[in-house]
Amino acid sequence: MTGDTSKNSLAPDWYAGGIEHVWLPYAQMKTAAAPLPVVCTQGSRIFLADGRELIDGVASWWTACHGYNQPHIRRAVAKQLKQMPHVMFGGLAHEQALTLARRLTALLPGDLTRVFFSDSGSVAVEVAMKMAIQYWINRGARGRRQFVAFKGGYHGDTTGAMAVSDTEDGMHALFAGLLPHHHIVDLPDSEERAAALDKFLSLRADGIAGIIIEPLVQGAGGMKFHEPTVLKRLRALADKYDLLLIFDEIFTGFGRTGTMFACEAAGVTPDIVTLSKALTGGTLGLAATIATRKVFEAFWSDDPAKALMHGPSYMANALACAAANASLDLFEREPRLRQVAAISAGLLQGLAPCRNLRGVKDVRVKGAIGVVEMQRIDNLDALRARFVQEGVFVRPFGNVIYLTPAFTIAERDLSTLTRAVAKLVGEGIG
Repeated sequence: MTGDTSKNSLAPDWYAGGIEHVWLPYAQMKTAAAPLPVVCTQGSRIFLADGRELIDGVASWWTACHGYNQPHIRRAVAKQLKQMPHVMFGGLAHEQALTLARRLTALLPGDLTRVFFSDSGSVAVEVAMKMAIQYWINRGARGRRQFVAFKGGYHGDTTGAMAVSDTEDGMHALFAGLLPHHHIVDLPDSEERAAALDKFLSLRADGIAGIIIEPLVQGAGGMKFHEPTVLKRLRALADKYDLLLIFDEIFTGFGRTGTMFACEAAGVTPDIVTLSKALTGGTLGLAATIATRKVFEAFWSDDPAKALMHGPSYMANALACAAANASLDLFEREPRLRQVAAISAGLLQGLAPCRNLRGVKDVRVKGAIGVVEMQRIDNLDALRARFVQEGVFVRPFGNVIYLTPAFTIAERDLSTLTRAVAKLVGEGIG
């Protein structure tokens, strides 16, 4: 790795002794900048081993919605740790998981009433796909094994999730030959494209199990936004051709787009929804795949072969469920959605100066997501390093600089983030 801070006299022993033995995510290990040694976190701050303090602009990949080290979540996890860190969910159950399932289904629209827990967003998508395909098998329609997904989409890094992501322009293009074939089409974001999708489904619906989409925001595919009308059109088409509609709310769920769930903006209920990331407030890994009564009833049978055969070892982990319940407490007790609205206004104001800067393609904001899309970014590592020099942690990717801060971020810290983005874009860094 370049910029190897393991040789820095300020790096702690644990860093120097371990950095040569880890394989980092989304990184060419030979040339990637060395990761920053973190010793603690608090609120919207990341504290480094060398004494520097960074304002986090991305909430640890969009997970830490309440900020780091949130006291109520910390206490809930500590209490649960003393009582029962984990117990297998096969043949056994525990209070935290059942309470969380009840609370999630009460929050979600429509009759999304059955929760299947797993431990990561990608696995939640895999479970959703298995549910959808087996739904049709259990009903005697074995030919429905494909999905419709969308250009610019991203649903995870496991094989099934990769297959419904954009393998042509996305990060998984290398694996296109490995993956099962699905239909990756244009979003129906215009009348013309909606008509084209309608025609496509009229010819292919008998081989399709469902439609999967990230509602309102395609995250890792480029932070691309679409209007609620798109979701209404998809619901209508799914109903017309008797297809299951899956919303991947792993990024958008829990307030990020301005409502508790993105689907609320369209007044649309999917047949299956996936949740993760902010589910535990950024504390522990947990995910959920939640199905409607209609989907669940296709598995309700005296025939053991009609059961959903999936079960992660750490499914419904008690510590993670305790964190998630505490996170939901905070959404109930504290003004999170009002805070998101305030962040949205701050992002609009703070990023507005970027609109007229050279190299900027677009500036857009939705909820607590602010995006400056560049014509190109030539050197991501250099740009990321410059943000650190400005005292902020911002992690651009592709041609996109984005901010997804904690909902509890202080106004002055948000202003520091937006000023750093505007400054570096203005300098033409990257």
